[in-house]
Amino acid sequence: MALTLGFTGMDSATEAALTAAFQQANATLGNAWQLRPESEADHVVVDMDSMYGPMSWLRLHAAGKRVIGLTSAARTQTDFHLARPFDPQSVATLLQGVAGQPARQQAGDDQAQAPSREPSPVPSGMSPSPVPQDLLPEEHPQAVDEEAEAPAPAPRLPGSVEAGTFSPATITPAPGHAVPAPPPAPAPPPRERGLADWLVPGVLSGRFRFRPAGGQPVLIDADSRQYFATTSLKPLATVVDGVVTRDDFQPIDAASWATESAGLGAAQPLGRLQWFAGLLAGKGTMLSEYDAAGRYRLSKWPQTEREFPKHFRIATAMMKGPATLEEVATASGVPLADVNDFVNANLISGFAEFVPEQVPESAESQKPGGLFGLRRGK
Repeated sequence: MALTLGFTGMDSATEAALTAAFQQANATLGNAWQLRPESEADHVVVDMDSMYGPMSWLRLHAAGKRVIGLTSAARTQTDFHLARPFDPQSVATLLQGVAGQPARQQAGDDQAQAPSREPSPVPSGMSPSPVPQDLLPEEHPQAVDEEAEAPAPAPRLPGSVEAGTFSPATITPAPGHAVPAPPPAPAPPPRERGLADWLVPGVLSGRFRFRPAGGQPVLIDADSRQYFATTSLKPLATVVDGVVTRDDFQPIDAASWATESAGLGAAQPLGRLQWFAGLLAGKGTMLSEYDAAGRYRLSKWPQTEREFPKHFRIATAMMKGPATLEEVATASGVPLADVNDFVNANLISGFAEFVPEQVPESAESQKPGGLFGLRRGK
């Protein structure tokens, strides 16, 4: 069976460069591959860095295609990863790896075969799937007795009694006297620094061993923007959460760095650790420096983690345009607390942005002015 490849979700310049690299790579492989339109290809390269790349990946994945993610990120959610920038050699290496993978089974064949005991391969660059105890509480469906009678709501007291004071509606001003306006709410105090604040580019320089309160050590290279620790993020929750001071970063010499990093696997992008620290910083509420009633959007598609499957739904809703946090929660079907945490993390890591309200121009400001405006108005 011929090996077929297609391209989608990229601009014309990227597609032309990728086509040229593919033709050179394919020639070195004996022209084993054929370039086809997306609808006719079994394998499709998607530009995951483009606005609509992730949407294309979701559509192609549902259609049974094997997706190759073209991205400058170190990790991707797709079946295969083509790093940007690419060249004929990297494309040839990719095609060899794809050709060596077994084709995806049809649904009928999957049902006819006995389930395999071997774990399924992890997509390129992805963290492993969460084990059951790593899932969030709301990800465990609970049995509900629909015939059980719901408890009656507690009687609600009048506002003046429930609040312990008079509500504004119960105060009747004397004739000629206005009710004084309530004092403005005090500004929230500045929050203490967390790990995400320390990992902003330019704050730290050099190599450190980060181990607050004697927890699991994390090796941080601030200059190369990398860290060494476990592949999964959730085991690091107790390490990255909480207030962090400068004393929590212990400088480390070259010999100790080489010895300790060797047992921690491959380097990971520091932005990933910063994102995770931002995810935990608000504990279900927006951080004090962000407007909880504001409108937000994703400026680019973030790297969602398999440990947090609901984040893909949040990101999909936010890519549709600016929205309030409650609107995102409704559109994604995800609790507001999770949306708050997700937006905090992506604001800190630079994937999301606040969108100010557009104030419509008044009728007066739209009137023609000046000498030429007067002439046009005649």
